[in-house]
Amino acid sequence: MTTLTFISDGSRITGFDAAGHSGFAESGQDIVCASVSSAVNLVAVTLNEVMGLAASVHVDGKKAKVSLRLPGGLSPTAESTAQALLTGLMVYFSELQEQYPDNLEVLEA
Repeated sequence: MTTLTFISDGSRITGFDAAGHSGFAESGQDIVCASVSSAVNLVAVTLNEVMGLAASVHVDGKKAKVSLRLPGGLSPTAESTAQALLTGLMVYFSELQEQYPDNLEVLEA
């Protein structure tokens, strides 16, 4: 199962951890894993490459884990956009969890 944990400080989402294999299908055939990987990469690239926010991204392929943390001190516009992206990601994964409850778990910490 893939577990996605969204980390908050008050009402601010500061990042997330994605860990584990979904187990829906074999590697290369797993649509749940592909959905998670694609969405995580899109948000990380948007935050770092498009917005230039220097969010911390750590990938551990051996443990099948990706962590992302936002930096502090963002401008109001950057903060608002980052929060919209992370909130959208959480909603997307929550909807995906409804479709694949045996393969995906979404938590808030």
